[in-house]
Amino acid sequence: MGREDIIRMAREANLWQSWLERLEESTKTIASLEQFAALVAAHEREEVARWMMERGYATGHGDTVEDLLQELEWQVAEREREACAKVVENYCGAWDDQGYALANAIRRRGKK
Repeated sequence: MGREDIIRMAREANLWQSWLERLEESTKTIASLEQFAALVAAHEREEVARWMMERGYATGHGDTVEDLLQELEWQVAEREREACAKVVENYCGAWDDQGYALANAIRRRGKK
C-alpha cells in the first residue's frame, strides 16, 4: 500500500481537510500510516487464518489475505471433488468397476 492509496482511503474516510493537507506534506506521517496499515493488514490476515484453521483448512504459506483465500478456494474445490468421487463410488461402484474408474477420474481433475 503506497502513499496515494493511504491518502485516497483517508479521503474516503472523511478525515479533516487540514489534516489531509498536512498528511500530503509529511513523509513521517505517511510512514507512520503505512506502518499502521501494515499492522491492520496483518491483523486481518490472522483473523482469516484463524477462521480457516477452526474449520479444518490449512493455511499453507499464506502471507496475505489474498494468498489465504486462494488456498481456501483450492481446498474447498478439493473437498468438493472428493465428495463427488465418494458419491460415484457408493452408487456406481457397487454395480461395476466403471464407477470406481469414474471416481478416480474425478479425483485426478484436482491433480493437474
